[in-house]
Amino acid sequence: MGYKTYTCTIAKRCGGCELLAVPYELQLKRKQHAMAELFAEVIEQDGATLEPIRSMQKPLAYRYKAASPYAPGKRMRCGFYERGTHRLVYCKQCLVEPHGIRRILNDIAHIADDLHIPAYHEDSGRGVLRHAVVRKGFATKDVLLTLVTNGKELPRREAFVSRIRKQHPEVTTIVQNVNDRRTNAILGTYNKTLFGPGIMHDKLLGCTFEIGPTSFYQTNPAQTEVLYQLALDGIEGCGSLLDAYCGTGTIGICAASHARKNGTALNVVGVEQVSGAVGCARRNARANDLADSCRFVCDDATGWMNSQAHHTFDAVILDPPRAGSTPQFLEGLARLHPTRIVYVSCNPTTQVRDLATLRSAGYRAQSIAPVDMFPHTKHVETVVCLGKKNAKPRD
Repeated sequence: MGYKTYTCTIAKRCGGCELLAVPYELQLKRKQHAMAELFAEVIEQDGATLEPIRSMQKPLAYRYKAASPYAPGKRMRCGFYERGTHRLVYCKQCLVEPHGIRRILNDIAHIADDLHIPAYHEDSGRGVLRHAVVRKGFATKDVLLTLVTNGKELPRREAFVSRIRKQHPEVTTIVQNVNDRRTNAILGTYNKTLFGPGIMHDKLLGCTFEIGPTSFYQTNPAQTEVLYQLALDGIEGCGSLLDAYCGTGTIGICAASHARKNGTALNVVGVEQVSGAVGCARRNARANDLADSCRFVCDDATGWMNSQAHHTFDAVILDPPRAGSTPQFLEGLARLHPTRIVYVSCNPTTQVRDLATLRSAGYRAQSIAPVDMFPHTKHVETVVCLGKKNAKPRD
């Protein structure tokens, strides 16, 4: 079978899918080789197994979250920023987004123009409409639209919402997010529901999750299930789990549900310092009938662990941001003496750095599993399972 490639008319300008011209099979080989080089010392010294990269059968239409900035012009402009600039490149349909998402984002520009709602001007800091973000359910029909505005005032709000609903009845809720800072960050902290419940729901590994406009939720749900299942395999048979950096509780809740389906009990404690995320995690636990198994704490994970000298966990799962963890957190984690540690990472480079701290604390890497979360880009996510040095690897 020959290698298949994909074409996009704006690929060279957009820069989002930097490897689109490279056949997918070759992308995977390059990523596998890159992981072998990056983890070479860990593999050699710990005897860890580097597993084959988990790929997508069809690496298209996988991004269930999409966004567009808006800018003034003869007609309001939207699309993607051109590589290395803030010049907008119009996109009619993106290969890696599900059908229909980009059309919603483009139509918002037309509707806003018709209603004389001005786009935000970056240099002057004036204007109203900054961005729109669409999140679509992977296992549900929910569609959450977030309109990001430069202040709470949204002229002709009712007409704007009415036009959007008329042209896109598939949208199940619309939220206004206010970001009045001079920043490249898309979202602010204040939200106002304009239509519907203000949240959407989706499912991962059979569990239902609430998603709000500022909730962290993986962009590629199909590969997220692969990623999470690798993490769950790493804690199989454990009775207690600490879910650090737990966010809205997705990994911990999936782990508790997995144990329940297998006829075993798993007690989960999730720690997260964002209070809104903790509230969402608690609601998610109740929605999945797991409130008795999952407890979520609003606290700094490092400080909380340091106060839990009496507490022990069979396993710890951590899924930190791209910057990785901190030496203080990792040292606190090691003091809990879990039998297993599963480190999920969206940045293998910082993960390798952090593994050095865990390995010096008496843990050894047993397996390294790369996951192709974002085909046609250089990004790779990894799940590393660690155990005590004197413990035998699991079969």
